Amino acid sequence: MGLVPVDELLFRAEQEGYAVGAFNANNMEIVQAIMMAAEKENAPVIMQASQGAIKYAGLDFLTGMVKLAARSSKVPIALHLDHGTDFDQVVRCIRSGFSSVMYDGSKLPLEQNIAMTKKVLEIANPIGVSVEAELGKIGGTEDEVHVSEKEAMYTDPDEARYFVEQTGIKSLAIAIGTAHGQYKGEPRLDFDRLAKIKSLVGIPIVLHGSSGVPDEAVQKAIKLGVCKVNIDTNIREAFVGAMHRVMEEKPDEIDPRQILGPAREATIEIIRQKIRVFGSAGRA
Repeated sequence: MGLVPVDELLFRAEQEGYAVGAFNANNMEIVQAIMMAAEKENAPVIMQASQGAIKYAGLDFLTGMVKLAARSSKVPIALHLDHGTDFDQVVRCIRSGFSSVMYDGSKLPLEQNIAMTKKVLEIANPIGVSVEAELGKIGGTEDEVHVSEKEAMYTDPDEARYFVEQTGIKSLAIAIGTAHGQYKGEPRLDFDRLAKIKSLVGIPIVLHGSSGVPDEAVQKAIKLGVCKVNIDTNIREAFVGAMHRVMEEKPDEIDPRQILGPAREATIEIIRQKIRVFGSAGRA
Protein backbone atom coordinates (compact mmCIF):
# COMPACT_ATOMS: atom_id res chain seq x y z
CA MET A 1 0.00 0.00 0.00
CA GLY A 2 1.37 3.44 -0.92
CA LEU A 3 0.90 6.74 0.85
CA VAL A 4 -2.69 7.98 1.14
CA PRO A 5 -3.99 11.57 1.33
CA VAL A 6 -4.94 12.85 4.78
CA ASP A 7 -8.27 14.13 3.42
CA GLU A 8 -9.23 10.54 2.62
CA LEU A 9 -8.51 9.44 6.19
CA LEU A 10 -10.26 12.39 7.79
CA PHE A 11 -13.40 12.07 5.66
CA ARG A 12 -14.01 8.58 6.98
CA ALA A 13 -13.08 9.61 10.53
CA GLU A 14 -15.62 12.42 10.40
CA GLN A 15 -18.32 10.10 9.11
CA GLU A 16 -17.68 7.44 11.77
CA GLY A 17 -16.89 9.66 14.76
CA TYR A 18 -13.24 9.03 15.57
CA ALA A 19 -9.92 10.81 15.04
CA VAL A 20 -6.75 9.77 13.24
CA GLY A 21 -3.51 10.08 15.17
CA ALA A 22 -0.81 12.24 13.60
CA PHE A 23 2.58 11.38 15.08
CA ASN A 24 5.80 13.27 14.46
CA ALA A 25 8.64 11.17 13.03
CA ASN A 26 12.25 12.25 13.50
CA ASN A 27 14.29 9.13 12.78
CA MET A 28 14.11 5.54 11.57
CA GLU A 29 13.15 4.06 14.93
CA ILE A 30 10.20 6.43 15.35
CA VAL A 31 9.00 5.79 11.79
CA GLN A 32 9.12 2.06 12.54
CA ALA A 33 7.35 2.56 15.87
CA ILE A 34 4.48 4.48 14.30
CA MET A 35 4.01 1.82 11.63
CA MET A 36 4.25 -1.07 14.11
CA ALA A 37 1.82 0.54 16.54
CA ALA A 38 -0.68 1.22 13.74
CA GLU A 39 -0.44 -2.36 12.53
CA LYS A 40 -0.89 -3.80 16.03
CA GLU A 41 -4.01 -1.65 16.48
CA ASN A 42 -5.16 -2.06 12.85
CA ALA A 43 -5.48 1.71 12.59
CA PRO A 44 -4.90 4.35 9.92
CA VAL A 45 -2.08 6.68 10.86
CA ILE A 46 -0.44 9.93 9.82
CA MET A 47 3.33 10.34 10.00
CA GLN A 48 4.27 13.99 10.34
CA ALA A 49 7.54 15.69 9.50
CA SER A 50 8.26 19.05 11.07
CA GLN A 51 10.68 21.60 9.70
CA GLY A 52 13.14 20.53 12.40
CA ALA A 53 12.83 16.86 11.47
CA ILE A 54 13.47 17.63 7.82
CA LYS A 55 16.58 19.63 8.72
CA TYR A 56 17.81 16.81 10.98
CA ALA A 57 17.12 13.74 8.84
CA GLY A 58 17.09 15.28 5.37
CA LEU A 59 14.01 15.51 3.18
CA ASP A 60 14.88 12.60 0.89
CA PHE A 61 15.83 10.27 3.74
CA LEU A 62 12.67 11.06 5.70
CA THR A 63 10.41 10.73 2.67
CA GLY A 64 12.12 7.50 1.65
CA MET A 65 11.68 5.89 5.08
CA VAL A 66 7.99 6.74 5.30
CA LYS A 67 7.33 5.63 1.71
CA LEU A 68 8.99 2.30 2.49
CA ALA A 69 6.87 1.95 5.64
CA ALA A 70 3.70 2.69 3.67
CA ARG A 71 4.56 0.18 0.93
CA SER A 72 5.25 -2.59 3.43
CA SER A 73 2.35 -1.85 5.77
CA LYS A 74 -1.14 -3.32 5.76
CA VAL A 75 -2.69 -0.14 7.21
CA PRO A 76 -3.21 3.25 5.52
CA ILE A 77 -0.31 5.67 6.13
CA ALA A 78 -0.12 9.33 5.15
CA LEU A 79 2.99 11.53 5.11
CA HIS A 80 2.23 15.06 6.23
CA LEU A 81 4.28 18.25 6.54
CA ASP A 82 3.63 19.72 9.97
CA HIS A 83 3.70 23.53 10.32
CA GLY A 84 5.10 24.45 6.93
CA THR A 85 5.62 28.19 7.18
CA ASP A 86 7.67 28.61 4.01
CA PHE A 87 5.97 28.28 0.63
CA ASP A 88 9.10 26.95 -1.08
CA GLN A 89 9.48 24.25 1.55
CA VAL A 90 5.86 23.22 1.08
CA VAL A 91 6.55 22.83 -2.65
CA ARG A 92 9.70 20.79 -1.99
CA CYS A 93 7.74 18.42 0.23
CA ILE A 94 5.06 17.97 -2.41
CA ARG A 95 7.71 17.24 -5.03
CA SER A 96 9.38 14.78 -2.66
CA GLY A 97 6.18 12.75 -2.44
CA PHE A 98 4.35 13.95 0.66
CA SER A 99 0.67 13.02 0.46
CA SER A 100 -0.34 15.98 2.63
CA VAL A 101 1.05 19.35 3.67
CA MET A 102 0.16 21.96 6.26
CA TYR A 103 0.61 25.57 5.34
CA ASP A 104 0.80 27.50 8.60
CA GLY A 105 -0.01 31.13 7.90
CA SER A 106 -1.42 31.74 11.36
CA LYS A 107 1.05 34.55 12.09
CA LEU A 108 0.01 36.41 8.95
CA PRO A 109 -2.86 38.89 8.64
CA LEU A 110 -6.09 37.08 7.75
CA GLU A 111 -6.25 38.07 4.10
CA GLN A 112 -2.59 37.20 3.54
CA ASN A 113 -3.11 33.83 5.20
CA ILE A 114 -6.03 33.23 2.86
CA ALA A 115 -4.02 34.24 -0.21
CA MET A 116 -1.05 32.01 0.65
CA THR A 117 -3.28 29.06 1.55
CA LYS A 118 -5.04 29.36 -1.81
CA LYS A 119 -1.64 29.45 -3.53
CA VAL A 120 -0.72 26.13 -1.89
CA LEU A 121 -4.10 24.63 -2.77
CA GLU A 122 -3.64 25.60 -6.43
CA ILE A 123 -0.52 23.44 -6.53
CA ALA A 124 -1.70 20.56 -4.32
CA ASN A 125 -5.30 19.99 -5.42
CA PRO A 126 -4.61 18.94 -9.04
CA ILE A 127 -2.24 16.17 -7.93
CA GLY A 128 -4.32 14.87 -5.02
CA VAL A 129 -2.18 16.19 -2.17
CA SER A 130 -4.17 17.19 0.92
CA VAL A 131 -3.72 20.61 2.53
CA GLU A 132 -4.25 21.64 6.14
CA ALA A 133 -4.37 25.28 7.21
CA GLU A 134 -4.24 27.02 10.58
CA LEU A 135 -6.20 29.94 11.95
CA GLY A 136 -5.47 31.32 15.40
CA LYS A 137 -2.09 31.02 17.11
CA ILE A 138 -1.34 27.89 19.13
CA GLY A 139 1.09 28.71 21.91
CA GLY A 140 4.36 26.97 22.74
CA THR A 141 7.36 25.79 20.75
CA GLU A 142 7.67 23.01 18.20
CA ASP A 143 11.09 22.87 16.57
CA GLU A 144 11.45 26.21 14.79
CA VAL A 145 7.88 27.40 15.34
CA HIS A 146 7.47 29.46 18.52
CA VAL A 147 4.42 31.35 19.76
CA SER A 148 4.67 33.09 23.13
CA GLU A 149 1.82 33.13 25.66
CA LYS A 150 1.31 36.80 24.82
CA GLU A 151 1.02 36.07 21.09
CA ALA A 152 -1.22 33.02 21.44
CA MET A 153 -4.85 33.67 20.60
CA TYR A 154 -7.98 31.60 20.18
CA THR A 155 -9.53 31.12 16.77
CA ASP A 156 -12.47 33.40 16.06
CA PRO A 157 -15.46 31.33 14.82
CA ASP A 158 -16.62 33.93 12.28
CA GLU A 159 -13.10 34.29 10.91
CA ALA A 160 -12.91 30.51 10.62
CA ARG A 161 -16.10 30.42 8.56
CA TYR A 162 -14.86 33.22 6.30
CA PHE A 163 -11.45 31.53 5.94
CA VAL A 164 -12.97 28.21 4.87
CA GLU A 165 -15.40 29.91 2.48
CA GLN A 166 -12.61 31.88 0.83
CA THR A 167 -10.05 29.06 0.56
CA GLY A 168 -12.08 25.86 0.22
CA ILE A 169 -9.69 24.18 2.65
CA LYS A 170 -10.73 20.69 3.78
CA SER A 171 -9.14 20.55 7.25
CA LEU A 172 -8.40 23.35 9.68
CA ALA A 173 -6.17 23.56 12.74
CA ILE A 174 -7.64 25.87 15.35
CA ALA A 175 -6.53 27.34 18.68
CA ILE A 176 -8.83 26.43 21.57
CA GLY A 177 -6.40 26.25 24.49
CA THR A 178 -3.79 23.66 23.59
CA ALA A 179 -0.07 24.39 23.32
CA HIS A 180 3.02 22.79 21.83
CA GLY A 181 5.58 21.27 24.17
CA GLN A 182 5.20 20.23 27.80
CA TYR A 183 2.39 21.86 29.77
CA LYS A 184 3.06 23.69 33.02
CA GLY A 185 -0.44 22.78 34.27
CA GLU A 186 -3.52 21.01 32.97
CA PRO A 187 -4.78 22.63 29.75
CA ARG A 188 -8.39 23.80 29.65
CA LEU A 189 -9.96 23.55 26.23
CA ASP A 190 -12.67 25.91 25.04
CA PHE A 191 -15.22 23.30 23.96
CA ASP A 192 -17.92 25.88 23.27
CA ARG A 193 -15.62 27.59 20.79
CA LEU A 194 -14.80 24.27 19.16
CA ALA A 195 -18.48 23.37 18.78
CA LYS A 196 -19.27 26.79 17.33
CA ILE A 197 -16.44 26.62 14.80
CA LYS A 198 -17.39 23.11 13.72
CA SER A 199 -21.01 24.16 13.19
CA LEU A 200 -19.89 27.04 10.98
CA VAL A 201 -17.16 25.41 8.87
CA GLY A 202 -18.43 21.84 8.49
CA ILE A 203 -14.98 20.34 7.83
CA PRO A 204 -12.64 18.15 9.92
CA ILE A 205 -10.93 20.05 12.74
CA VAL A 206 -7.30 19.44 13.72
CA LEU A 207 -6.10 19.58 17.33
CA HIS A 208 -2.44 20.55 17.70
CA GLY A 209 -0.47 20.43 20.95
CA SER A 210 -2.39 17.42 22.23
CA SER A 211 0.36 15.80 24.31
CA GLY A 212 -0.54 16.37 27.95
CA VAL A 213 -4.23 16.98 27.28
CA PRO A 214 -6.27 14.54 29.45
CA ASP A 215 -7.74 11.62 27.52
CA GLU A 216 -11.28 12.62 28.49
CA ALA A 217 -10.79 16.11 27.07
CA VAL A 218 -9.39 14.73 23.81
CA GLN A 219 -12.33 12.37 23.46
CA LYS A 220 -14.79 15.19 24.10
CA ALA A 221 -13.06 17.27 21.42
CA ILE A 222 -13.38 14.35 18.99
CA LYS A 223 -17.12 14.16 19.68
CA LEU A 224 -17.32 17.87 18.83
CA GLY A 225 -15.61 17.56 15.46
CA VAL A 226 -11.86 16.99 15.86
CA CYS A 227 -10.76 14.35 13.34
CA LYS A 228 -6.95 14.66 13.50
CA VAL A 229 -5.00 14.75 16.76
CA ASN A 230 -1.31 15.70 16.72
CA ILE A 231 1.13 14.06 19.13
CA ASP A 232 4.85 14.87 19.34
CA THR A 233 5.96 15.65 22.91
CA ASN A 234 4.63 12.36 24.32
CA ILE A 235 6.68 10.49 21.71
CA ARG A 236 9.84 12.37 22.68
CA GLU A 237 9.20 11.70 26.36
CA ALA A 238 8.72 7.96 25.80
CA PHE A 239 11.65 7.60 23.40
CA VAL A 240 14.23 9.57 25.36
CA GLY A 241 12.96 8.27 28.70
CA ALA A 242 13.61 4.68 27.63
CA MET A 243 17.08 5.62 26.41
CA HIS A 244 17.88 7.19 29.78
CA ARG A 245 16.76 4.07 31.62
CA VAL A 246 18.96 1.79 29.54
CA MET A 247 21.99 4.02 29.90
CA GLU A 248 21.51 4.28 33.66
CA GLU A 249 21.20 0.50 34.00
CA LYS A 250 24.03 -0.23 31.55
CA PRO A 251 26.44 2.73 31.61
CA ASP A 252 29.07 0.78 29.65
CA GLU A 253 26.71 -0.10 26.77
CA ILE A 254 28.18 0.96 23.41
CA ASP A 255 25.78 -0.80 21.03
CA PRO A 256 23.28 1.84 19.82
CA ARG A 257 20.80 -0.91 18.99
CA GLN A 258 20.62 -1.88 22.64
CA ILE A 259 19.69 1.71 23.49
CA LEU A 260 17.46 2.62 20.56
CA GLY A 261 15.61 -0.71 20.50
CA PRO A 262 13.96 -0.21 23.91
CA ALA A 263 13.25 3.40 22.95
CA ARG A 264 11.39 2.16 19.88
CA GLU A 265 9.38 -0.30 21.99
CA ALA A 266 8.40 2.44 24.46
CA THR A 267 7.31 4.60 21.56
CA ILE A 268 5.17 1.81 20.12
CA GLU A 269 3.31 1.50 23.42
CA ILE A 270 2.54 5.23 23.83
CA ILE A 271 1.31 5.42 20.24
CA ARG A 272 -0.91 2.36 20.73
CA GLN A 273 -2.42 3.99 23.80
CA LYS A 274 -3.16 7.19 21.86
CA ILE A 275 -4.72 5.29 18.97
CA ARG A 276 -7.15 3.62 21.37
CA VAL A 277 -7.99 6.97 22.98
CA PHE A 278 -8.71 8.48 19.55
CA GLY A 279 -11.07 5.63 18.66
CA SER A 280 -9.18 4.71 15.48
CA ALA A 281 -8.19 1.17 16.53
CA GLY A 282 -9.69 -1.35 14.15
CA ARG A 283 -10.53 1.31 11.54
CA ALA A 284 -7.85 0.48 8.95
